[in-house]
Amino acid sequence: MKALVCADPFDLRLETREPPRPAAGEVLLQMRRVGLCGTDYHIYAGKHPFLEYPRLIGHELAGEVAETPAGSRFAVGQVVTVNPYLPCGTCRACRRGKPNCCAAIRVLGVHVDGGLCEWLAVPEAAVVDATGLTLEQAAMVEFLAIGAHAVRRAGVGSRDRVLVVGAGPIGVGTALFARIAGAEQIVLADTRAQRLDYARAQFGFDETVVADATLADTLAAMTDGEMFDQVFDATGNIAAMRAGLAYVAHGGDYTLVGVCKDDLVFADPEFHKRETTLRASRNALSVDFDHVIASIRSGRIATDRIATHHLSIDEAPTRMPQLIDEADSVLKAIVSL
Repeated sequence: MKALVCADPFDLRLETREPPRPAAGEVLLQMRRVGLCGTDYHIYAGKHPFLEYPRLIGHELAGEVAETPAGSRFAVGQVVTVNPYLPCGTCRACRRGKPNCCAAIRVLGVHVDGGLCEWLAVPEAAVVDATGLTLEQAAMVEFLAIGAHAVRRAGVGSRDRVLVVGAGPIGVGTALFARIAGAEQIVLADTRAQRLDYARAQFGFDETVVADATLADTLAAMTDGEMFDQVFDATGNIAAMRAGLAYVAHGGDYTLVGVCKDDLVFADPEFHKRETTLRASRNALSVDFDHVIASIRSGRIATDRIATHHLSIDEAPTRMPQLIDEADSVLKAIVSL
């Protein structure tokens, strides 16, 4: 089968591998669509903190069931997506219902080989029914669940002013679910004006701010100096993550959705005087996948506006570096198999 492998930083190859043989309790999937995201781009650029090379990438997955174990709840031909966060099931986090941050988690495409290949065998527990979604929509569920999880963890409500820093796919997804949660105000900030223009035109986020040296002053002017009850960083950029504390209102929350390799340092007086709640938001839970699928089915998420680029697996080794260079105009690229 064809498989897209990052052998080393900046070395992306289309390899031929043997198709997997499903073990007991596994479902065999014929992969049809795979989304590319910041994780894949960071892997390509050697910037991901949890990865060893070589790695078959891909964790935003959509496929059709090809083979099931006895007694399976799935049927051959069924459209599914995959929860790519494979937990151990026994650590303290798992025992407390938090498998998304399992101490021994294996994320497809990061800790173990992923799904940007023609066939994939995964535990049945990781397979998610996507009936009623197109294959392309099913490939968007995972990354949207990241934003849904962050918003749910933060407890965004109708009285909240929300700032999302980073208008890439994770940031836009976070903003969309903050809207569904009923936030009073949602502002998007990004260094790329073109991304903000797209978010404004396609998703109706009318309040956008270019993240330049005057960002803090601009945000203060927008809020009479009070800043934001809920700030989400979706950049994975250490400078942006450090700066974000200044945008949090007194009594507010700061949620880090992005991840990077560097140390995060705050001035304690600024952190303390706000009584800031600081949280990391990692991966997503089944409830978040369910929320995303229900939101797509109901039409509250305009997936046709999210997918901006399409390519085949054969084109991927050449196109991925180009997509990184074209980041201003790329929201979500989807690979077809």
